[in-house]
Amino acid sequence: MDPTVTIIGVPIDLGAGRRGVDMGPSAMRYAGLHARLETPGYHVRDLGNLSVPMVETSATPPPAARLRYLEPIATVCAALAESVAAMVAAGHVPLILSGDHSLAIGSVSGSARDRDLGLIWIDAHADFNTAETTPSGNIHGMSLATLVGRGHALLTGLAHRVPAVRPERVALIGVRDLDPLERAALRTSGLHVFTMHEIDRQGMAAVIEEAVRRASQGAAGFHVSLDLDVVDPREAPGVGTPVFGGISRREAHLAMEVLAMSGGVRSLDVVEVNPILDDRNTTAELAVELILSALGKRIL
Repeated sequence: MDPTVTIIGVPIDLGAGRRGVDMGPSAMRYAGLHARLETPGYHVRDLGNLSVPMVETSATPPPAARLRYLEPIATVCAALAESVAAMVAAGHVPLILSGDHSLAIGSVSGSARDRDLGLIWIDAHADFNTAETTPSGNIHGMSLATLVGRGHALLTGLAHRVPAVRPERVALIGVRDLDPLERAALRTSGLHVFTMHEIDRQGMAAVIEEAVRRASQGAAGFHVSLDLDVVDPREAPGVGTPVFGGISRREAHLAMEVLAMSGGVRSLDVVEVNPILDDRNTTAELAVELILSALGKRIL
C-alpha cells in the first residue's frame, strides 16, 4: 500500500530571535507541496496548522531571560507531540512544517513515544545550548540538547521518558556555527557530529551513510530534522540565521535521497523557512524539493 503522509504546520516564532518564520508553513504550501507529494503516489492528509500563540499575545520575557517564552513553547510542543504520536500510531508518516526549530522538541518527542528512535539533525547550528550556556535565551538554540535530556522539565519529558532520543543514536550534520560553551558540551555529549569539515573531506554520500548507520543502531528507524540554514545562503536566503559556507543544493538533495533509499525515515520536520527574508519564495521552493527527495522522489 502507498504510505500516508500527514502534514501539520506549526507557525511558531516564539523560539527565534527574528520574526517572520511563523509564515514558513504557508510558504511551503504555496510552493505546491500537497500536489507535488501526490505525484509520486502518496496518500496525503493535511491537518492544517496547530494553534500557536503570537508574540503579540504572549507575555514579554524580561531582557535577561534564559528561556524566552518557555511556557507557550512548552504548550505548543506538548500538543504537537500528541498529534505526531497519534499519526505514528495510525501508521502514517508525519511531515511537520515550521516555524522555528523549537518545534522539533515536540515533533521528535511524539515520534519517539513508545519506540526507540534515531535522529538525524541537519543544521548549520548544533542547537545544543541550555539555559546555563545560551547567549540569547532563544529556545530554538536549545532543542537538540533538550531532546537528549539537557533542558527544562517542561520540555524534556514529552516523549514520556528522558531522554527522548539516546545521544549515541543522534547524528548532527552540516554544523559550522557554534557558541563556545555549546562547543564544549558537544565534545562530551556522545552525539555523532559531522561538521562541514567532514563533509568537505569525505563527501556528503559517505557522511550521510555513516549518519544513517549510527542513527539506526538498535532503533526502529529515525526522525529527520532539516533546518534550511544548513544550505548555503546564496541558495537558501530565506532563513533567520544564515551562515555562509554551507552545503549546496545538490548536496542537500543527495542527503535526502540517501535517507529515502535507506528506508529508515519515520518522520520529518522542515524548519526555519522565513518568507520575509526570502527571494521570490526560493527557500520554500527548495524546502519542498528536499521533502520530495526525503520521501522517495527520484530522477529516474
